[in-house]
Amino acid sequence: MNLNNSLSYDQLLQKNSEFLWNPFTQMTQYLHDEPIIIAGGDGIKLTDVTGKTYFDGNSSLWLNVHGHHKIELDQAIKEQLDDIAHSTLLGMASVPAILLAEELVKITPDGLDKVFYSDSGATAVEIAVKMAFAYWKRIGKPHKNRFLSFENGYHGDTVAAMSIGGIGLYREEFGPLLFDCLHTPFPYTYRFPGSQKECVSYCLSALEETLETNGDEIAAFVVEPIVQGAGGMHMMPKGFLSQAIEMAKEHNVLIIADEVATGFGRTGELFAVNHENVLPDIMAIGKGLTGGYLPLAATVVANKIYDAFLGAPEEQKAFYHGHSFTGNQLGCAVALKNLELIEKENLIEKVRNKSNYLVELLEPLNELEHVGEIRQRGFMVGIEIVKDKITKTPFPQKDLVGYKTCLACRDLGLLTRPLGDVIVFMPPLVSDEKDLFEMANILISAIRQIKS
Repeated sequence: MNLNNSLSYDQLLQKNSEFLWNPFTQMTQYLHDEPIIIAGGDGIKLTDVTGKTYFDGNSSLWLNVHGHHKIELDQAIKEQLDDIAHSTLLGMASVPAILLAEELVKITPDGLDKVFYSDSGATAVEIAVKMAFAYWKRIGKPHKNRFLSFENGYHGDTVAAMSIGGIGLYREEFGPLLFDCLHTPFPYTYRFPGSQKECVSYCLSALEETLETNGDEIAAFVVEPIVQGAGGMHMMPKGFLSQAIEMAKEHNVLIIADEVATGFGRTGELFAVNHENVLPDIMAIGKGLTGGYLPLAATVVANKIYDAFLGAPEEQKAFYHGHSFTGNQLGCAVALKNLELIEKENLIEKVRNKSNYLVELLEPLNELEHVGEIRQRGFMVGIEIVKDKITKTPFPQKDLVGYKTCLACRDLGLLTRPLGDVIVFMPPLVSDEKDLFEMANILISAIRQIKS
């Protein structure tokens, strides 16, 4: 049965209303605004059940790499399916899981030696936190049990990931469930009452003070390298990341790099830490790992951490964590093909070059009275909309300016989601110059419609 042809839009919308609860979605607003119901995809476009096509302007939530219906990725899944769809990784292994682990160790920064699989970016971060916490206990330093991260950071929606996150909207309601975490200011230069240099100095000084006061208790410093994604597409000034990491390492604090959103070429490097040659102790990866095809994530760790969990069975030093679909063969098979294509098609270099072109395309937005700032690194773009360009005064939250702007984009054939009044533009990495030109024009047209 072809599911896409079996029901009308109205029938599906009714069933959506009756049975489905969409994530990060106010369902009252969603159902009111005639939501899109996707039936298919090809290349960098999506098709809804009415037959209308749209540019996938946020890479299906920041994870699509090669476009939809990529023949090589489709084939990798089909070939693996001929062998087996899934078997557990608890107490045994599989061919794709082993081979992908080998490739991930090769391409991640030096010193990351072992791969622990999971099924989403949040769980990859959750695992990283648990590993860091347990590591210090294993080596006789249980007092190092606190975590440090940046204000306004986002690391996922599981309990530990929320605890280290710094966005109040996502965590305040669940406060009683969460553990205490230290937060330090992120260099959000646009809103800082001073120069970029002063902002960097202020943030580094605050970090140093926190480390001086609490370093003996901190297990790990959790960082979104270069780009703070869900917090509003905030970009670290050049050199800030390496300085911050060096400070933390001087205080014997583990570094957890959350590369879930930034990994696999999104910033113009295979991993964002590569921009400043940072070497983390633990790295969480997801989203682009399978090219956007299947839910697979991984936590890649240094041998010193892995070794701390080794011992005789009766010592009970093993890492007691796992998921039913950990290391799923279909996911690992398509991830292997994804990595092969990234290298074969020289995708990272192409993203670097096209991101320069994207800067030019978005330049006219700077002339618009409601555009406060355009923030970009590679194919990660955030356009901050403000009521007053001079004072940087935001629109009232009730005006839903970001949301309405994205509805205007939708009407013009581009799908994306805002972060408050920051319009996110994250096209698939294979988008060519013609595609980027058309998508940028839609963005500009939609933002021009904003009224005071």
